[in-house]
Amino acid sequence: MSKTAELARDSIKVKGMFRVHIEEDGKIVGDSGWKQNLITNAGHNQGIVMSLGGITGSSQITYAALGTGGAPAQSATTLSGEVSTNGSGSVVRAAITAASSSNSSALVNTATFSSANSFITATASISNIGLFQVSGPTTASGSLYAGNTYTSSSLATNQNVNITYTLNFS
Repeated sequence: MSKTAELARDSIKVKGMFRVHIEEDGKIVGDSGWKQNLITNAGHNQGIVMSLGGITGSSQITYAALGTGGAPAQSATTLSGEVSTNGSGSVVRAAITAASSSNSSALVNTATFSSANSFITATASISNIGLFQVSGPTTASGSLYAGNTYTSSSLATNQNVNITYTLNFS
């Protein structure tokens, strides 16, 4: 990392929190509670430093993913145990809706994994989450921007997952 990038990383602090809700028939049946995130090296470099400078290769958060693995390392580019469809190996990601206000230093990302889209085809124990910089929802391309783990929750095929992932800049 360049000296300029190191200074920007030291000067701008990014702390985030996420929450995962499992929903069935309109009722919350599982809640991770608010958990702190980890911003990966790629998230810092491509998502913050390079984006602020409008540098070629910068990228924005576009999708969220769920997984069955542990917490990502600082250098991770993938999410351990990322949920895939019906044995095909294609990852399943939900499009992010991002929002901020003029008087806020937070970026609020929300997404829904809908059971109507058959994002899982068998009961799974989900335990991690990640935000990705990627161009499509069903490809394994892109880089893990941020993520972390939470207490494992059983997810059935008839349940939705709603996520809120807030990044606070100071």
